[in-house]
Amino acid sequence: MKKHILAAFAVAAMLVSCKESSSKTETVENKDGSVVTTTTTETTTGLVDSSKVNEAKNKIQNSIDNAGEKIDNTTQKAKEDINSAAKDMKNDAHKVGQDIKKGAQDVSRDVKDATAKGAQKVEDGARKLKEDLKK
Repeated sequence: MKKHILAAFAVAAMLVSCKESSSKTETVENKDGSVVTTTTTETTTGLVDSSKVNEAKNKIQNSIDNAGEKIDNTTQKAKEDINSAAKDMKNDAHKVGQDIKKGAQDVSRDVKDATAKGAQKVEDGARKLKEDLKK
């Protein structure tokens, strides 16, 4: 058991101590003829590459942003469709109401005409009865 613990500790120590470094040397010549040399050394451990982590983070953020835009666009389109359907239903209901009103007016005219004809027949019948009673 001690061997396993020591081996794990040794591997962990090696991983932590393993470093990768890269150097960049840049030489710039000034207008006056002097030369300036700049050396930049970048040291990274082999465990985590922060540039890859940042790249993955940016990709995920872009994916989330795109999904958010799609959701917003879909929501806006659904809202417009609902408003359009509601407007169509309102117009249809108004048209139906007008048709019912016109139908009621037609029925009312027919009832008035029928009542007038019936009243006329009653009056004619009453006149004939009156004339028959005089005879």
